[in-house]
This record gives sequence, C-alpha cells and structure tokens, in this order.
Amino acid sequence: MGKAQKNPSERRRVGLLFDERMCKHKQPGGNHPENPKRIRAIWNNLNASGLLQRCVILNAKEAEDDHLALVHSKEHIDLIKTISSKNLKAMRKRANKYNSIYFNEGSSEAAYLAAGFVIEATEQVAKGELDSAFAIVSPPGHHAEEAQPMGFCLFNNVAIATSVILNEKPELGINKILIVDWDVHHGNSTQKIFYRDPRVLVFSVHRHDSGRFYPEGNDGSYDMMGEGLGAGYNINVPWENGGVGDADYFAVWDHILIPVAREFESDMIIISAGFDAAIGDPIGGCCLSTYGYSIMLYKLLEFARGKIVMTLEGGYNPVSLAKSTQACIETLLGDKPPIRSLEDLSLEPTWSLI
Repeated sequence: MGKAQKNPSERRRVGLLFDERMCKHKQPGGNHPENPKRIRAIWNNLNASGLLQRCVILNAKEAEDDHLALVHSKEHIDLIKTISSKNLKAMRKRANKYNSIYFNEGSSEAAYLAAGFVIEATEQVAKGELDSAFAIVSPPGHHAEEAQPMGFCLFNNVAIATSVILNEKPELGINKILIVDWDVHHGNSTQKIFYRDPRVLVFSVHRHDSGRFYPEGNDGSYDMMGEGLGAGYNINVPWENGGVGDADYFAVWDHILIPVAREFESDMIIISAGFDAAIGDPIGGCCLSTYGYSIMLYKLLEFARGKIVMTLEGGYNPVSLAKSTQACIETLLGDKPPIRSLEDLSLEPTWSLI
C-alpha cells in the first residue's frame, strides 16, 4: 500500500546537515565499520530519492570549546583538538590506550563538525525555525565519556547539544528533553552525564546479553534508574538476546516509552539514531525493518509538538542504514508510514522484560 501524502502546504520543515569534510575521519590503512561509506550512502540515497529537495539543507560550523566543556574535560577536548596534528605512529599509540578508537588526520575536524552540527540542528528546532532535523554525522557520540573517547565516538554530540540548550539558551523555552537512544548498543556516556538531572529523561533500548554485549558491564541493566534528583529519569530496556524485531520494539514503545513520554511532557525529543539493530547489520544481530523504524518515530511525533532532532549514531550496513534513514526522514516530513499487518509476534522474553 502506498504512502499517503500530506497537503504540500502542511508539510513539515525538516532540516538536514551533512558535510563531506567528516568523511576525512577514517581508519588509517584499514576497513573499520565506522567509515565514510556510511554517511555517503545516506546522502547519496536521499539525493536519488528526491528527499533532499523536500528538506532544508543547513550549514553549520565547528563546535566551540565552551560548549564542549559542558560535557567533556579540558584534557579530553585538548586531545581531540590536537590529535590530528600528530604523526601516524603517535596517533595509533594514543588510540590504543582507548576502547575501540582510531585517529587520523581528519579526526579532529570531523569531531568538531559533528558536535557543531547537532548543536545547530537542536537550536534551529528549539527556535521554531524548523519542525525537526536530522544530523548525518560522523563520528558518532553516545559512548564518548567525559574524559575519554570510546566505542568509535570522540565527543558525545547529543549530550553536548542537550546541555547547550538547557544551560546556555534558557530564552528558547526548552526546559525538559527526552533522549531516546535506539542504537543497538547502550549509550553509556549519555546515561552517566544526565544520571542526576531530572530535566533530561534518558530512554535506551539496546542489547545487553547479561552484560556481555558492548559496551559490556552492568550500566545498561534495567535497574540503572538515576540518582538523587534524577532518580527515575533513566530507563534502560536491555535485550538479553539478539534476533529482536519490529514487534518487540513496538511492544516496548506501547507499554513503556509512550506512557513515560506522555507523563514526562518534554519540550523536545532528541534521538540517538543508531541503525545497527536493522536487518542485515553485521554487528547488531537484530531484525528491525525500515518500516519498524518509521513506526517507532511516528509514535513519537505526537509529543513535544513534534520537535524532534535525530542524530546518527551506529549502523554498519550501508544499504539498510540508508533505507532506514530515508524512512525516518519521510516520516519527519509528514508522510504516513504504510499500513501493514504485523505477522510476527514479539518474543516471550520481551513480555518478561516489560
């Protein structure tokens, strides 16, 4: 069944951010899963599908150190700022000190651009200049901790943008933000940064596998719920196995996320949009379809007056990544997802988890 189109005059203003300079960040002499093919595949597909012409293409600048410092230590900022000026041997030696990290001559610029783009997207939506936005960025961010890079991530782009809006832009009237992290990996850093902050509700659905799935450990378990004033404002939904698909995610949305979002009444939603739970991803081992992603997003549009900012995290199959991103942007534009019957039932462990 084809997608129902809205009247052109009712179409939502959706911003897109992308810059070829981020493609300079790539593993020296290697074939790392976090590589420029990912964001190029997204952009080329959006161009071929005609969606670029329906969106507002934004320009942005590199993030400022003062904004980065809302989340990261000075030592960490200095590391990322200067690492690309080192020789290759020095970069490799430093990268080996961290968990799943590489550096090259393009890493510093790409990291500053990625953070700056997510800040710009969030500000434009907060101001009402755009209804929503998608920042197609590399490197991703949700693993990057206060004082060290981690898990392909150099700066925590979403946490930085959230902190800028809440702490530096009170005139925009954004007082509460819901962060939805649907990357297949737990957003360990985002959780830690806002663990005591009741202004930010962090919701993460991810593979956990009893703490054996990256980033490993207990941080992604369901009993990590926040501390102090932030108690109850951190919600983890940890899958204990792979193979989960549309029906499982829909059940979690309908029985956990949607009721929570309705009660929290956020002024904005920021999605850490990893697409590594998609069918065919070489890392995630899950079965989310493009339809699944579009429905998950569609269900969130009723909240925060539709003020949604999406920023790319993981996703390592260029085809499923590009198609899933396309489905989400179509949804942001107001195209209704097709009506489908869901033949597969959610797995029994999902109901036990809920």
